[in-house]
Amino acid sequence: MAPDCGGFLAPGDVKTRADIPPHSPSTTNPRETAPETPHPIRPAFMRIAQISPLFEAVPPKLYGGTERVVYSLTEELVAMGHDVTLFASGDSITSATLAPMRDRALRLDPTVKDWVATYYRMVELIYRRKDDFDILHFHIDYFPLQLFSRQKTPYLTTIHGRLDVPEFVETYGTFLESPFVSISDNQRLPIPNLNWVRTVQHGMPPNILTPRPVKQEYAAFLGRISPEKGADRAIEIATRAGMKLKMAAKVDNADREYYEAKIKPLIDSHPNVEFIGEINDAQKPEFLSGAHCLIFAIDWPEPFGLVMIESMACGTPVIAFNCGSVPEVMDDGVTGFIVNNVDEAVAAVAKVHTLDRAKVRATFDRRFVSRRMAEDYVNLYDELIGKAAR
Repeated sequence: MAPDCGGFLAPGDVKTRADIPPHSPSTTNPRETAPETPHPIRPAFMRIAQISPLFEAVPPKLYGGTERVVYSLTEELVAMGHDVTLFASGDSITSATLAPMRDRALRLDPTVKDWVATYYRMVELIYRRKDDFDILHFHIDYFPLQLFSRQKTPYLTTIHGRLDVPEFVETYGTFLESPFVSISDNQRLPIPNLNWVRTVQHGMPPNILTPRPVKQEYAAFLGRISPEKGADRAIEIATRAGMKLKMAAKVDNADREYYEAKIKPLIDSHPNVEFIGEINDAQKPEFLSGAHCLIFAIDWPEPFGLVMIESMACGTPVIAFNCGSVPEVMDDGVTGFIVNNVDEAVAAVAKVHTLDRAKVRATFDRRFVSRRMAEDYVNLYDELIGKAAR
């Protein structure tokens, strides 16, 4: 029985991909790749706009999944020879041309009273430059749709978050002709009738997170403290398995009360649990390599779950609850184990030693490197530019 994943759609509601509209292939999973459609009008290189969220710098200094993906994609597109402009906060670092939309990331600027206003300004400034590009790639949810659905420059929006919220269903559903990219097939389920043009799974540079020759001494929890991320379940799983748990996690102001009321008392009352706070990319390889496994005890329809592939990059198996994208990202029995409840997770901890950590890393290299992600997007850019030219 699949777990309750905290949304109005759970993995058990859809068992096959027959529910995904036929016009929107999932072509980015190396296990099922569709043929390319060549476009003779493709330029030798493309002028590409990448539009990042403004909450974190690109790449993020600490936590920040979407900005991290935008960084990986942007750097790979530049390496492939494309002319890329990155619209992001001014404290970003990139090989592309940086178009700063404000001096620093929103999370680091306590003077900001209304972050929505910064996005309205950003979208208008980009609209004024739309003719400078062959294609514009947005990563900022629904903000560009009203303007860019009324102009001719090819564009697309990758949706990075959950969609099982009534307001999102209504808002995105108003723009049924706009081209959208999902980061997992499961992410589409709340709004299956959008113009889904592709599923593109995330990728990372192969050399940022790598296995380190350290002894495995604990289980790891990595990410953010919030009810849906399952920190409380991770503590229970590690404790019942008789294993130390190290928690490297961000606590947002919005989740501070939850952390103080629910998670901190658990940490304080369990001597096997160590909370070390946020860590950066330089710290992740040793942290993840030193773990027997990553416990990914989520309780929501996870759109992708970047920490799973970060763990795989370090050769560390993942014990993941069967929610959202997990069955698409995980190779059960190879990169870790997919579980449905705490009891199954405890049993999985006891057998992670049977998995070959070299095969975990090899699966990352085959499925989740940034060059694969960038090539998938370039193929899609080709298609959209070709359609606009006809």
